[in-house]
Amino acid sequence: MAEKSRKLIANNKKASHDYFFEEVYEAGISLVGTEVKSLRMGKCSIKEAFIRIEDGEAVIYQMHISPYEMGNIMNKDPIRPRKLLLHRHEIRKLTGQIAQKGYTIVPVEVYFSGGLVKLKIALAKGKKLYDKRHDIAKKDQRREAERDFKVRNLR
Repeated sequence: MAEKSRKLIANNKKASHDYFFEEVYEAGISLVGTEVKSLRMGKCSIKEAFIRIEDGEAVIYQMHISPYEMGNIMNKDPIRPRKLLLHRHEIRKLTGQIAQKGYTIVPVEVYFSGGLVKLKIALAKGKKLYDKRHDIAKKDQRREAERDFKVRNLR
């Protein structure tokens, strides 16, 4: 089977800092033509985005796709709610999981997969302050070890 090409458009680095990812899903996004053209130019932000499940459909809010310059009247509102394309059983599973305390659905990445725009979403549990401190300490240790290794190899 041919490998699908994957081109990253936007990612949400803050999500991995604030949440533990339990399960990851790949969802399509319902878009109009000018939004796809704007995404091809890399004009997207999911930093403030969040996902809700309403009436059996997953919807992403606050995902900013800049208007396409050549789009004139065909451009839509940059932060309009957009429907996510997931299987019904995935939506039911997510609905049951987010009913539990502390779980939410967060957008992680937006990318092109074989010409289609995909959104990687994660079922996530919020980190406590001490978890964040532990992650920062591990990152600092790794950075310090890499720096020491680099200094030793230069001599």
